[in-house]
Amino acid sequence: MTREALVPEFGTYLENLVPPRPAELAEMEETAKKLGFPIIGPACGQFCYLAARTLGARSVFELGSGFGYSTAWFAQAVRDNGGGVVHHVVWDEKLSKRAKQHLQALGLIEYVEFHVGEAVSALRETGGTFDLIFNDIDKHGYPASLPVIRDHLRPGGLMIVDNLLWHGGVLDPKDDSDDTKGVRELTRLVMSDPSWIASIVPLRDGMLIARKS
Repeated sequence: MTREALVPEFGTYLENLVPPRPAELAEMEETAKKLGFPIIGPACGQFCYLAARTLGARSVFELGSGFGYSTAWFAQAVRDNGGGVVHHVVWDEKLSKRAKQHLQALGLIEYVEFHVGEAVSALRETGGTFDLIFNDIDKHGYPASLPVIRDHLRPGGLMIVDNLLWHGGVLDPKDDSDDTKGVRELTRLVMSDPSWIASIVPLRDGMLIARKS
């Protein structure tokens, strides 16, 4: 079963409501569309920017950052909050290099620290606590990442997790793939834990936003 949370017309409507982006960011959107490369897209990007700005976030850690699209939205928020750092983490050196080029062109590179390696390990190794942690790793790894995120998120901080509707897989009782089970289990763990205040926003493929007590 593959199903979007919103009918395409609503998705297009919401994306068209997002204010015009810098040319480089719009180009990244076009590149992702042509290559079929997964990015959060402008409506979710604006949501992430809003969450980070409202929180006053100045330290953000991304678990899985692609070629820097989501990083750009968080870096804009950190810049507009007065400065700070966004940690960009990918396995692939080429992706990291592409992200650096995009963020340099956007004038945001001074707000970004780059890591190449496994994302959860990078969070452990970096240490400290963060205002906001964004999670977009392989979905089967979602449940195991949660205790590490909790350890490195400050009280009152926000966790945002992508793909919580998993293209309709969460609705399919026959879908017992490791990725779908990972999405379901993280959702259960967060929603049943009173130390999180959480909601799933049905933009694109579903984004969970959760506040740590």
